[in-house]
Amino acid sequence: MNHPSPTQVHRGARRMHLAWHVLAWLGMASLLLPLAAYFVLRALLMPLPGEWTTDVRIGPLEFRAGVPSLVRLATSHWIAPRLDGLSWPTRAGVLQFQWLDDSDALAVRCAPCTLRVRGLGDAPLRLPEVNLTVQRDFSELQGLVEAGAVRGSWQGRLTPERLRVALDIPSTPVADGYALFAANIPELAQARIEGRFSLKAEVTLPNGELQITPRMEGFAVSGLGTGELAGARSTCGPAPRGERLSTDGWLARAVIAAEDQRFWEHTGYDLREIHAAFTANQSTRQANAEQALRNASTRGGSTLPQQLAKLLVTGDERSPARKLRELLYAADMEQSLGKARILHLYMENAPWGPGICGAQAAARHYFGRSVKQLTPAQAVWLAAMLHNPGVEAQRWAGRGQIDLVRARWVAQGVRGITRRERIALAEDMRLAPLWIIPVRH
Repeated sequence: MNHPSPTQVHRGARRMHLAWHVLAWLGMASLLLPLAAYFVLRALLMPLPGEWTTDVRIGPLEFRAGVPSLVRLATSHWIAPRLDGLSWPTRAGVLQFQWLDDSDALAVRCAPCTLRVRGLGDAPLRLPEVNLTVQRDFSELQGLVEAGAVRGSWQGRLTPERLRVALDIPSTPVADGYALFAANIPELAQARIEGRFSLKAEVTLPNGELQITPRMEGFAVSGLGTGELAGARSTCGPAPRGERLSTDGWLARAVIAAEDQRFWEHTGYDLREIHAAFTANQSTRQANAEQALRNASTRGGSTLPQQLAKLLVTGDERSPARKLRELLYAADMEQSLGKARILHLYMENAPWGPGICGAQAAARHYFGRSVKQLTPAQAVWLAAMLHNPGVEAQRWAGRGQIDLVRARWVAQGVRGITRRERIALAEDMRLAPLWIIPVRH
């Protein structure tokens, strides 16, 4: 058996020592390189004074970054192709990136995607999948956006403080838009939806300010079976014998003035009022929030058919899906029930305060008389409560009156009366606090 010579042993020891040194250096490099990359990236993305910022996490490390710098870096020609196949978790959902060589653009996929939009209720807007492409030329961005069969284009301008994006969705079947929410709207299985819509929108980030300009043509719905409501009984219980509601009396006119001034003209929805209410809801977080809230309470976006759908079918959950269901039923009822029956059903089922359901119960509770015995000013007073009956009933119980500004606004909007009747009504409303009968307990 041959034993290694001292020289061979020495060489082996040197090789082993060298190997350990190499491994040690490689180990240090594996630790130092990511750390160095972290500090380089942190330096590149360090926010400038007043710049829009966000938190960026890389493994266990986190730092504050300027969003404009982050966007420029991610869309640069030497970084964007390297994002191909990567993903990034955000509040909206996990973003998946793909580099498109043929169009020199970065594709971003969010599936599922959750968006929170002020003015559309408390619940978020959930979409199965959203795809968009991004191209940047200095501070100008543009691309395409797609969700289901709904497609459009967008343009953006990046500044240190914000990103302003303009979205344009051309004429698209309304049914394609509704299909995005099929998981939350079971009625889509039997609804037949006609018409087309288009949309222009502008959103400013990071404050989320949103302006929309929607258009709708030929929107109509059938197949939901709302015709069965024609003979439905009130959810408030049977009306007193001989006290049938009139749809052309003072209370009916006042209700239309308070809740839906274009009731006789629209086809179940009023796009102009929906847009105005959405804008008012957006402005509630601006400096003049109190006045914005007053505007929102003065002009609601829901028509009487929509409110009836909420009372009888959809409930009052504050979510985009509920509003879309409500719109379906409203358009269907316009065709199956007609205006007069919708108005009659609404007055039979509307709430007028805790435990006060329907117009006859409200007239008896607040004035001790039937609806047909109400004076014009009393009818206006009741109609003015409908925008927030719980609050107004509490205000009446505590002060003996409701919001006088709103009540007089409703009086001014009553249609189908003579000049003499309007003058008399205005005089009665001026004296309203003198004739109000305190609510009985």
